[in-house]
Amino acid sequence: MKIKNAWFLAVIAASAVAALGAGCDEPQGSAKPAASASATATASASASAAKPLPPMPTPDPVPAAPAYAGEMKIPADNPMTPAKIMLGKQLFFDKRLSKDGSAACLTCHLPEKGWTDGEKLSKKVGGAMNTRHSPTLLNVGYNDLWYWDGRSETLEKQILAAWKGQMGAEPEKIADAIGKIPGYEVQFKTVFGANATGDTIVKALAAFVRTIRAGDAPWDKYTKDASDKSKEAEASRRGFALFRGKAGCAACHAPPMFTNNDFHNVGIGFDKDVKEPDLGRGKITNKKEDNGKFKVPTLRNVGTHPPYFHDGRAATLDEAIDYMLSGGLPNENLDKQLKKITLTKAEREDLVAFIRSLESPAEPFKAPTLPQ
Repeated sequence: MKIKNAWFLAVIAASAVAALGAGCDEPQGSAKPAASASATATASASASAAKPLPPMPTPDPVPAAPAYAGEMKIPADNPMTPAKIMLGKQLFFDKRLSKDGSAACLTCHLPEKGWTDGEKLSKKVGGAMNTRHSPTLLNVGYNDLWYWDGRSETLEKQILAAWKGQMGAEPEKIADAIGKIPGYEVQFKTVFGANATGDTIVKALAAFVRTIRAGDAPWDKYTKDASDKSKEAEASRRGFALFRGKAGCAACHAPPMFTNNDFHNVGIGFDKDVKEPDLGRGKITNKKEDNGKFKVPTLRNVGTHPPYFHDGRAATLDEAIDYMLSGGLPNENLDKQLKKITLTKAEREDLVAFIRSLESPAEPFKAPTLPQ
């Protein structure tokens, strides 16, 4: 009986082992492959998430300020650093900042055209025309107020307004797209400690724009080197005497920046056939005495960026000088210090020679390579 029971238990055990073996073999074509696919997908996602960013590019040093320029006021919340300036330079050239990818800051501010667009009036993204001429960005970091009418209190606010108004941007939406570009992602995380936002894009742009400065010009050399008796130096010195004397230009275009950063009415826009002139500063302050006043532009490098005035009416520097010497167009707020000035041919040539001597030597500008 014991032998039979032992034999019976052995058979049962062998059958159980066989059945267990058969049970492991049967689902090989279904359960295991499913688990393997899931593991592969997880591993792939982890590998993708862990994909390293490209290396942080090496920025150039912060450009030195020209010798004539004083200290630039830099906001405490947006200090200038080499990496931030490099990032802002790339963004300045990048059409992906505009609503439809058709325009960049560069579109209206070209280095080879004195950081303007060379147009009387320019178009916005979408085709609408601007009502004022794009001003130069040269020395714009030294301004006290921004825009022709001074409506922006900081350069950052001016850039944000132009980004939205001129380029049709939705800042946060564009920042999100920019932040997904690896070459930008590494820079924003290095410079700002986080990915791109509308605010940090504006700050980077402002940092770069503050480096756009007119360099030292022949006039700066003539004022320091009295021994220079060249024909050009002597003509410029005579011209400067007229500039601050008989012609009266220095009252508004004060050295060394050759602007007083104030607003003046010189009659632009008050033509007889204009029913509703652009009121400029008056529209911002709501003060009648400010009607027709516009920011006094710097004369440094002025010869590099025609046309002139806020409506772009003067196609050449000679036309602009002639207009100012004419005393402007009459209106109730015309600056009292603006009068018709008659110069001899020689005097006018000297005055032009001085203004031309404010033009710094042209230096090639290298466009950045944009992250992809």
